[in-house]
Amino acid sequence: MDIIYILINEAMPGYAKIGKTSASLEQRIRELSTSTSIPLPFTCFYACTVKNAAFVEHQLHDAFNNNRVNPRREFFQIAPERVVAALKLAEIENITPQNDLIEAQEDKDAHKEALEKRGRFNFEMAGIPLGAEIYFSRDETKKAKVVDLHSTKSIEFNGEVTSLSLSAQKILGYKYGVAGTDYWMYDGETLDERRSRMENGIEYSNKEVEAAGDEYMQLQADIERGK
Repeated sequence: MDIIYILINEAMPGYAKIGKTSASLEQRIRELSTSTSIPLPFTCFYACTVKNAAFVEHQLHDAFNNNRVNPRREFFQIAPERVVAALKLAEIENITPQNDLIEAQEDKDAHKEALEKRGRFNFEMAGIPLGAEIYFSRDETKKAKVVDLHSTKSIEFNGEVTSLSLSAQKILGYKYGVAGTDYWMYDGETLDERRSRMENGIEYSNKEVEAAGDEYMQLQADIERGK
């Protein structure tokens, strides 16, 4: 069965690798992670089986071409959750690993440290007020309220004060830590996207928002035709 995967690497925050394989997903990740030229192993952000991996991969690469770092590489400077939203149009089965695939303890420790550093987020830096409502990217019925602008445990979810990362991990059912800012959203952006945008002083115009919406609708149509 053909597989499309989205990989991330905490040594390269802000980038996602979009690829395909007809072999074992775990084997493919292991192959990519064994290179001594990268400081940290890859982790699987999302993976699913599809009917025609070559077609779906090509459509994704084409749709996000403006975010592609190098035309000879499969790396894109984009929030991985954006790719997931498009990939779900062609998905047959979600096969994202529920368990941690990082094997060496040294790699586990280094990955955890990098994840914790990237996870340092507060709502004030992102211009999100106390009491604001955020929602989960893959299920917008799952909502949380901002109860603290600076603390690690900054949201109330299902009646419990918790952190962005712990709540995201619980919803996803993973047995390993994740960056909650990749999954929780506010005003149409993941929190990680919003943080990066505001740190870079970027503001979107109405025309840019409309153009992005039109591009996504075209991608939906293209993938649906190829299913």
